[in-house]
Amino acid sequence: MTRRAEISENLVDVQERIKTAAKRAERNIEDIHLIVVTKGFPVSDVEILKELGINEFGENRDSDAAAKAALVAGTWHFQGQIQSNKLKSICSWAKVIHSLDDSRHFDIIKKSAPHALEIFLQVNLDGSENRGGATVQTLYGLAAEVQEDPTHRLAGLMAVAPLTMETERAFDQLRSIHNAFSLEFPSAKNLSAGMSSDFEMAIAYGATHLRIGSQIMGSR
Repeated sequence: MTRRAEISENLVDVQERIKTAAKRAERNIEDIHLIVVTKGFPVSDVEILKELGINEFGENRDSDAAAKAALVAGTWHFQGQIQSNKLKSICSWAKVIHSLDDSRHFDIIKKSAPHALEIFLQVNLDGSENRGGATVQTLYGLAAEVQEDPTHRLAGLMAVAPLTMETERAFDQLRSIHNAFSLEFPSAKNLSAGMSSDFEMAIAYGATHLRIGSQIMGSR
């Protein structure tokens, strides 16, 4: 099987599973965005995805993503943990940032970004200090700061289901946090959640942006 055939077959399978999960959850498929995570894969794979109609790509590492984004046009998403010294470069190629959790990083974005960004705030679901994400206590202040900015747009919330919690419990908690958050910030209606192992469950709990890598790209 060629690499193109492998990616195409996997992509069709995932797209069908998304449709089925959306129908089961009585969700509109138009409200669900598939972001194909291309971290660790060559630009040739990204070009195949582009030819197959994919236009949204996710990356965790600035050094890998910058080169790919320069070669393949699309909506590039940064979803990794933010490092201050990488943020200026990230802002040069990313159109969407999924992992803002610190107002100091937003200060850098405001100074560095050459274009408007869509920004998701990452939520820490288990309170672990080793995990990225804002606490619920700090979330609203950061959200207000982003929303008040005239250039960048507060898109919604993001979270990764932690290994310390049952996945369904994590998504249920995230949905509750997002529902309350949406009352205060009604324009930030998006929810970035769900990866290769749990995207169908994430759809049931309201995810609008799915970050799927290995189910489409295979193992690295």
